[in-house]
Amino acid sequence: MRIFFFSLLLCLSANLALSQADAKSSHDKHDHSGHNHHDHTGHNHGHDHSGHNHDHTDHKSNSVKKGGESHSNHHANVYTSDCGSSAQPIHHEGYDPTATALHHINDANVWNIMDMVRIPLPAIIYNKTKGIELFSTSKFDAGHHDNGHYGFKDYVLYEGNIHRITCPEFKADEKFEVQGFDKVSLKDAEGKEYDKKYAIVNGKGYLIEQKTIWDGGLLGGGMTGFYDLSPTKNVVSMGLVSMLLFFLFRSAAKKYSGDPTAPSGIQSFVEPVFQFIRDDVAIPFLGDRHERFLPLLMAIFFFILGLNLWGQVPFLGNVNVTGSLTVTMVMALIVFVIVNINGNKDYWKHIFNMPGTPWFVKIILTPVELLGMFIKPLTLMLRLAGNITAGHIAILSFVGLIFIFGKAGTNMAGSLTGTALAIPLTMFMMAIELIVAFVQAFVFTILTASYLGAATEEHDDHH
Repeated sequence: MRIFFFSLLLCLSANLALSQADAKSSHDKHDHSGHNHHDHTGHNHGHDHSGHNHDHTDHKSNSVKKGGESHSNHHANVYTSDCGSSAQPIHHEGYDPTATALHHINDANVWNIMDMVRIPLPAIIYNKTKGIELFSTSKFDAGHHDNGHYGFKDYVLYEGNIHRITCPEFKADEKFEVQGFDKVSLKDAEGKEYDKKYAIVNGKGYLIEQKTIWDGGLLGGGMTGFYDLSPTKNVVSMGLVSMLLFFLFRSAAKKYSGDPTAPSGIQSFVEPVFQFIRDDVAIPFLGDRHERFLPLLMAIFFFILGLNLWGQVPFLGNVNVTGSLTVTMVMALIVFVIVNINGNKDYWKHIFNMPGTPWFVKIILTPVELLGMFIKPLTLMLRLAGNITAGHIAILSFVGLIFIFGKAGTNMAGSLTGTALAIPLTMFMMAIELIVAFVQAFVFTILTASYLGAATEEHDDHH
């Protein structure tokens, strides 16, 4: 019943949110040339394109991107310069399920609830030329898909993340209006595709850059002009879940110290789970050494489980903490370090000098064993992130059926058909996700215990 209620509310809230976005988009498509909403010197709200260059020679596709949505190319901007080329906002048409799903699983500098309530978060920016800058993301006045309506200094909010205008000659007040964003796909000399993103200010497009991401360009990151040290919604979620777990376990501990009789309340949940991890995970793999590593195993299990369940609650901003490779990578590195620090001589002997093995076999097995040391944390990282992210995308895809069949709210019969399909599929997927939340926490914990057991196990002499 709870799953049915949550899935129904999820579908209805998504329908309401996207319908509002569609209504806003339709309003934006009207001819506003006769309406003076703002006084923008040099900005034309009509459709006089006499000074606009429509040479589309350099465009390889029929569409460009703005804010993660697909857009018609009949008014595509041609950027002859990255600093101040004439440009106009390009209004999105239709519903893009891929962009919507990716937007909702990404981390952001603003907490978006149901695409209607946005909670600003603190921004802590280290600029290579200006030093530390502190402000609130409320200055961006985030709208649909968390694109900021305003910029602050030389920063803008694009798809929920802070970007920086790269043009050194860009001069603006501390707060300025942003008419929209544009993303153009290009190819370099080697044929590799890359994107350029532009913020449109006063009818001109300015190139923007994302924060520095230390991935060596593997995932599209790289070194840029600033570092974003801000607490994002994933960071805030981890803090909230950690405090919640602390108070829950503190409450259970007080009850045990005061009345060590039959468990009640939160004890009824914590005690059987605790005993299960101890008796069926820690003791079988670690034996007499289980008490030494039991705090680590419990912390891993309940931390992952808490974050997984937190991400299951609708309307809390589609938090996808354990689906973030950054989070799972740090957890996997912690396990990697602890396992290898506690590895005994038998553990290292079986990697570099396997007893009773011919030397020519050691030449093959030693690199394999070394590689296995790094593959183990890599699989921990990818398995958890992949399973949690896939579940979120599947749920959002099923909800998107409403808007695909209903043509983004313009076809009522299609919307009803999509809703009839979306509700049972979403219910089913949420039930699966509830199971996956426990299973993935258990898998990460049991693999950690097995790695620790292999690293600390005492072996008999080999003859």
